[in-house]
Amino acid sequence: MQFIELDGPLSGSPDIQRSGSPTTRLHTPTGNPFRPSNSTKTLAPAPPQYKRPRFSGQPLAFHLLPSAAASSSGLHPSSPYRRLTIMAGAQESLVLAGVMRGHNDVVTAIATPVDNSPFIVSSSRDKSLLVWDLTNPVQAISDTANATEYGVPFRRLTGHSHFVQDVVLSSDGQFALSGSWDGELRLWDLSTGVTTRRFVGHDKDVLSVAFSVDNRQIVSASRDRTIKLWNTLGECKYTIGGDLGGGEGHNGWVSCVRFSPNNFQPTIVSASWDRTVKVWNLTNCKLRCNLEGHGGYVNAVAVSPDGSLCASGGKDGVTLLWDLSEGKRLYSLDAGSIIHSLCFSPNRYWLCAATQDSIKIWDLESKHIVQDLKPEIPVSKNQMIYCTCLSWSADGSTLYAGYTDGTIRIYKISGFSYAG
Repeated sequence: MQFIELDGPLSGSPDIQRSGSPTTRLHTPTGNPFRPSNSTKTLAPAPPQYKRPRFSGQPLAFHLLPSAAASSSGLHPSSPYRRLTIMAGAQESLVLAGVMRGHNDVVTAIATPVDNSPFIVSSSRDKSLLVWDLTNPVQAISDTANATEYGVPFRRLTGHSHFVQDVVLSSDGQFALSGSWDGELRLWDLSTGVTTRRFVGHDKDVLSVAFSVDNRQIVSASRDRTIKLWNTLGECKYTIGGDLGGGEGHNGWVSCVRFSPNNFQPTIVSASWDRTVKVWNLTNCKLRCNLEGHGGYVNAVAVSPDGSLCASGGKDGVTLLWDLSEGKRLYSLDAGSIIHSLCFSPNRYWLCAATQDSIKIWDLESKHIVQDLKPEIPVSKNQMIYCTCLSWSADGSTLYAGYTDGTIRIYKISGFSYAG
């Protein structure tokens, strides 16, 4: 299999600038933030709300939780995400649909487009990112029974000098943002494979990156115990934590950071090895609430599609569910082993956790595990293969899982089909 390997020239990488006080508003100059003024390609702003795709096959019925049921679930009935659930068929389950091979080391993150376009981007400890074409699955010759090459890598993005720890996509699917142990963030034009921006400012490994809903702001988290807010020109506009960031920051590595999709309450959520989850007001970068309860370092944090719920997990093997609007703990879910990644289903009332033992999928109404996905190959005592990262397709039909053996396994919901 052949790849297109690119480490192209950098287009317009301005020096890093820090400015303002905690009340400094983060902004991007007018025009396309990702390109020089003479470029004709533009970034489409994110839509104000996610447009639910049309489904065919087994119908998915929405219903409102009665107040008693909401109370017994530990959920407040006011949030749309808490009130609405999808009742899938009793026989509905995730089945292995294929395996994708291309990375030479641990897969660290997977990014999927919000419009369900047939591609994904993955990052790895092999210091590269891969752009995968999902339009042409082929039967694979493999030791794995009935395995299919679900997609093929058609472009490898290189340039980072250390492990690539995280990757996310802009809402129009034209750009990828990566964070690496080399201390840098990079913005990639996926149509050319070229780095268009480098973000330099962290003193240690970058562990997590995220785009705001409107693509105009970027947040990063690092082993240097700071969270940085950037515009898309590569300028650091504010630093939370560290020597210059005030006393509200984390006291350990900041392992994960996410924007809330709730436009009415702009929020950043961060997780740390100091065992806490912190919720920040995006308008002034001030701490809104400090969420405590974990018994070990926190690896992962995820925000529900409507921005009302937050899930966190890590060393203690327990997932904690939080009410973001009220800043309080709702309940806990026991995963039984270290949690490496968390993600909410976009259209089912499910929370998925990548753990040291398996992928666990909880129904948040019943709090029961509805499925426990384990690698389909035998694992010896000297060989640990486990899931490190998870991402759902936008239509909720497919779960992509990255593993320590460098593969991406694809799980499809049986009986589900997507009508584009």
